Amino acid sequence: MMQIVLMDAPAARQVTELSLAVPEGTSVREALILSGWLESRPDFAQSLPQLEVAVWGRKVPLSHVLRDQDRLEFLRPLIVDPKVARRERFKKQGAKTAGLFSTRRPGAKAGY
Repeated sequence: MMQIVLMDAPAARQVTELSLAVPEGTSVREALILSGWLESRPDFAQSLPQLEVAVWGRKVPLSHVLRDQDRLEFLRPLIVDPKVARRERFKKQGAKTAGLFSTRRPGAKAGY
């Protein structure tokens, strides 16, 4: 038997963690079935073929074979493109108050 951890963040600042003992050679799909999350979360069961999962932050297919101490994470779609969000924040903050060098020490050279 090997230990794995299933992580899910259905919304911002909400994290569900489940430790699970599975037999050697278990795939991601089998781990999901063994965990019981497909029954408790109908949205997972309906979208199983399109479900995106990652092991330690790297996206893997459902056929991926897990190893001992792996952390299986469920990936949810992005609501906003990060580039667009950054551009909008910068527009709202203005060029003088945003960025790494927005505040300088008195007498310091520009850029330091």
